[in-house]
Amino acid sequence: MQPEIRHDTLVHSEHYAAVDLGSNSFHMVIVHVVNGNVQIIGKVKQKVRLAAGLNENLELDEISMERGWQCLQTFAERLQDIPASNIRVVATATLRMAVNAETFIRKAETILNHKLNVISGEEEARQIYLGVAYTSANQGNSLVIDIGGASTEIILGNDMQPIHLKSLDMGCVTFMERYFKGGIISEDNFAQASEQVNRLIDEVADAFLCFDWHNCLGASGTPQAITEILVAQDISDAIKLHYLYDLKQQCIACGSIENLDIKGLEDGRKAIFPSGLAILICLFERLNIQAMNISGGALREGLIYGMLDNLQENDRRSQTLNQAMRRYHIEKSHADAVRGLALNLCHQLCAQAAICHLDTEAVLGAAATLHEIGLHIEYKKHHEHGAYILSHIDLPGYTRLQREAIRDLVLSHRLKIEPAVFNNYHDDVRPMLLALLRILRIATVLCLRRQNKHIPEVELTVNGDNWDIQLPPGWLIGHPLINAELANESWLQHRAGWRLNCQ
Repeated sequence: MQPEIRHDTLVHSEHYAAVDLGSNSFHMVIVHVVNGNVQIIGKVKQKVRLAAGLNENLELDEISMERGWQCLQTFAERLQDIPASNIRVVATATLRMAVNAETFIRKAETILNHKLNVISGEEEARQIYLGVAYTSANQGNSLVIDIGGASTEIILGNDMQPIHLKSLDMGCVTFMERYFKGGIISEDNFAQASEQVNRLIDEVADAFLCFDWHNCLGASGTPQAITEILVAQDISDAIKLHYLYDLKQQCIACGSIENLDIKGLEDGRKAIFPSGLAILICLFERLNIQAMNISGGALREGLIYGMLDNLQENDRRSQTLNQAMRRYHIEKSHADAVRGLALNLCHQLCAQAAICHLDTEAVLGAAATLHEIGLHIEYKKHHEHGAYILSHIDLPGYTRLQREAIRDLVLSHRLKIEPAVFNNYHDDVRPMLLALLRILRIATVLCLRRQNKHIPEVELTVNGDNWDIQLPPGWLIGHPLINAELANESWLQHRAGWRLNCQ
C-alpha cells in the first residue's frame, strides 16, 4: 500500500506585472506572490529616451515612437503568461505632454494587448511614494524625490500616506536636450539649467519647507547613479551636497559627454547625468536637504503593491526578517533572544552617549536577528558566509546604507575584530556602528547557552571607549563557560583599542 501523501500547507501563488513607460527608460517588473511574500522574478529595462523625440511644438517624432514600440514587442511576450487583471501599464510625462500621444498609445496597446493609462503628474507622484514606502520603511515624515526623464516628482509623506506632492516639468532628458546641447558640459550650461530649476521650484518650495521631515529618499534615476558612484569609490555614506558639488566640478573638468569619465558612472547614464545632477543640486539647496538615501522602489513597485491590497498593512521590515529566517533556517527563539538583549544594551548606550541616530535600533535589530544567517552554509566561517549572503539578497524596508551596515555587523560579530571594516563609513556614522558592533558581540556571548533562563540582567556603563558590564552577583561563577568567553571578548576588544570590564 502506498503511503498517504499529506499537504499540510496550502500554497497560494500568483504572478503580477507592472510596466512603466517613462520618458527616459521603459521598465517592466514581474513578481511572484507566494502566501503573501513578494518575490521579484524578472526586471527588464530599456533606455528608449522617448522625451528626446519631443520637438518645440511637443510633437513626438516617428523615430522615438518606433524605439518605444520595438521595446514593447519584447515586453509583450512575457506579459502573455500573466492574467490581464494582474497587469498595470502606465505612461508618464512625455506622453502627458505629446500632442500626438494618441498615435503612440494606439499601437502600444495593440502590441501589448492591454490598456495603457497615461497617468497625471499627481498620480505618478502618489504611486512613486507608495513604491518607496512599501520597500523602504522609515519613521516619521519622509521627503521623496524622483528625477525622471521629463518630470521630477517631490512628495512629503508619513508611513504609507502621501501628504503633499508635486510633479514639475523638468527632467534629465529634456534638460539634456535643452541646456547641454551637443554634449557640452560647462559652468554656463549648469548655470542655465539651475536657473530654470529654481524658477520652477519657486512655486513649490515653501509648501515643502513648512513640513518637518526626518529623512529624504531618492527614487532611482540620478540618485541611484550617484549612489553607485559613491559605492565604486568606497564611500559608505548617504548623498550629501558637498558630494554633488564635487561631481559637478568633475563633470565640468571633463568638458563633454564624450569625455565624461567618473569612476562608478555607467556608460549608459553619462549623457543625462549632468542634467540630472543640476536638478538634484538645486533641490538640495532649495529644500535644505542634508542627506539623501536611495530607496528600494519607485513607480513600478507602487503599481505592484497597489494591486496587493492584502499586503498594505504589513510591516515591511518584519516581513523581510521573518522571510529571511524561514529561508535560511535561522533559529528564531535564539535570534529573538540576541536581538532583545542587544536592544536593551543599545537603549542604555544611547542614554549615555550622543552617537545614536534615527535608524540605530533598526540596524542593530536586523543584524542581531540575522547574525547566524551564515550557518545555512557552515559553522566555521559563518560570519563571513553571512556577510556574503547579505551582500547578495534584497532586504525590503532597509536603505542601501542600512543594508551595508547590517552586513558589516554580521561579518564582524565574532572572532578577531577588524575596525577597518568600518573605515569607509562617514564620520557621522562610524562611531555608532562600532558601538553597535561591541553590543552585538557582547549579546551573542551572553546568549551562548541558547536558553532564555540563562540570560542575565545587564547594566552597561559607558565612558567613551571604556565600558563596564555589571552582572548579577555570583552569575559569572555559576556560568564558567560564558565567563571564559567574556574574558576572551574583553581581550579581543582590548586589541581593537577598547576596554571592556565584566563583573
